[in-house]
Amino acid sequence: MKLSTRYQAKGLIRIIRGTTKIMAGKICFSRAMGIKGRLDRLTGRFQWKIGKVQGFCGL
Repeated sequence: MKLSTRYQAKGLIRIIRGTTKIMAGKICFSRAMGIKGRLDRLTGRFQWKIGKVQGFCGL
């Protein structure tokens, strides 16, 4: 598997994990969990974008 594909897959998994943490934080009224979820989702988006750029460059 190419490096760019691996980055995109890991980023997508992190986006999904962050979204579920946000939802769980809303259900449990846990502000800290919601913040961690937003951070996870943001990190996943960056990781996914890095994979896209690497794929464009041919890595």
